[in-house]
Amino acid sequence: MKATSIRTKALACVATGALLLAGCDKARHNANNNAESTSLAESSSDMASPVADPSGEKYKPNDISPVHAVADAPVSTFAVDVDTGAYANVRRFLNAGQLPPKDAVRTEEMINYFRYDYPLPADRAAPFSVTTDVAQTPWNHDTKLLRIGLRGYDLSYAKRPPANLVFLVDVSGSMDEPDKLPLVKAALSLVADNLQPRDKVGIVVYAGAAGVVLEPTSDATQIKAALDQLSAGGSTAGGEGIKLAYDTARASFIKGGINRILIATDGDFNVGVTDQRQLEQLIEKERDDGITLTTLGFGQGNFNDALMESMADLGNGNYAYIDSAMEARKVLSEELSSTLFTIAKDVKVQVEFNPAYVSQYRLIGYENRALAEQDFANDKVDAGDIGAGHQVTAIYEVVPAGSKGWLPDRHFTANTRRALAGDRQNGEMAYVRLRYKLPEGDTSRLIERPIAATLLNTQAPPQGDMAFATAVAAFGQKLRGDTRLGDIGYADIRRLAGSQSGYWRQEFVKLTELAEAGQAHAAPQGGGID
Repeated sequence: MKATSIRTKALACVATGALLLAGCDKARHNANNNAESTSLAESSSDMASPVADPSGEKYKPNDISPVHAVADAPVSTFAVDVDTGAYANVRRFLNAGQLPPKDAVRTEEMINYFRYDYPLPADRAAPFSVTTDVAQTPWNHDTKLLRIGLRGYDLSYAKRPPANLVFLVDVSGSMDEPDKLPLVKAALSLVADNLQPRDKVGIVVYAGAAGVVLEPTSDATQIKAALDQLSAGGSTAGGEGIKLAYDTARASFIKGGINRILIATDGDFNVGVTDQRQLEQLIEKERDDGITLTTLGFGQGNFNDALMESMADLGNGNYAYIDSAMEARKVLSEELSSTLFTIAKDVKVQVEFNPAYVSQYRLIGYENRALAEQDFANDKVDAGDIGAGHQVTAIYEVVPAGSKGWLPDRHFTANTRRALAGDRQNGEMAYVRLRYKLPEGDTSRLIERPIAATLLNTQAPPQGDMAFATAVAAFGQKLRGDTRLGDIGYADIRRLAGSQSGYWRQEFVKLTELAEAGQAHAAPQGGGID
């Protein structure tokens, strides 16, 4: 499908912690960590290896996105991200009384965990609506916040295409914890409860060896009984399991339906291939043949977030971290159609800023989703997918022309960043382009939309939904140690979020209190802990 891919590159950087592990049972866990330095990731010089925090968990290095001068780099391009794993994982740390590792916090996944009041698309000719608005930045009176929101069309339970699902369950020794295999069983049972008569589910497990526990069936009782009988023990042979899961899915392939593998694991497994490219080729081939891959992360201590995110990205699926029965219900019951049914694939966003109105900008989050400008129109470059009802939010912090920015003035006149006077007449602060493909298509479609320069005149702070999205963005960036947030504190973030009525938003407010308490008691540590 593609010559180059951000997903392929992303997976290369997690090979150190995943591709050559000898096993994941508790007795051998420390020995495996010591052996990681000899993995094939060392041959990938252009990618960084995942960073293990003091607990042994692995996260991909994730530097905060830089500031850009419009005169130097007027165009910002990125792939959409509908994963929510980072938010649930951050919540797990905070509920345990710890601040998360900075690399565990992906701000775009924090923002996109929540739903906002974006309108539905007018018709399905375009699978999603596009919303833009601007507000005064709460932490910097010299800048504005530009929000771009996408909302996919909803799909009712009755209209969802038939699904051919394979549960690939890690039953190795490392899964023998209350927050791992027992929670996996409860989570996947929710999917069984939401099956339609046309749907099929098969179950494959892997530990010392891989095997088919349940041939594809529509009988929810059989599915739940098979899940209930699973037990953990032994070392891991994840590669055999992945291959067997794909074989099982292919044997029951539904043309025009949903064909997906849901892998449930702590991510600490041996994928059974001799180098990371073999894994990439396997997942890419099956994806291009119509079998996608969703990863569900569980547990703590040896959790491999880097591998879970990268496998889902490469497999055109999504990554969720399940830290509770409530989260399982949210992902696998309430949002099941979004999790399973893709309405647009390879979705890319490109924003071109007009130097007559905007001098500097930065994109909050999406660091590992950045694309080169030329990749936007290249249909061979892979990007993110959007499921039914999914929402995507991106927030830029921008410096209006003439306002004080982050970048210093330059000494030599010839190097001075100047706007062209002719651009001022068009009344557009920016121009937004979106590219996407329909689920069965190979050629992208284009949506274009100008953003009026008059929006920069606003002095109003964020209100309502925009205020809450801004609060979540600030929360994520503060956990990451963003130095451009000024002196905004967790109490300020709570005030910005405002009074909330829904469970998940109320929980967010509570998490800011836990982070504030953790900040007050945290001592400096290594390994990227705030």
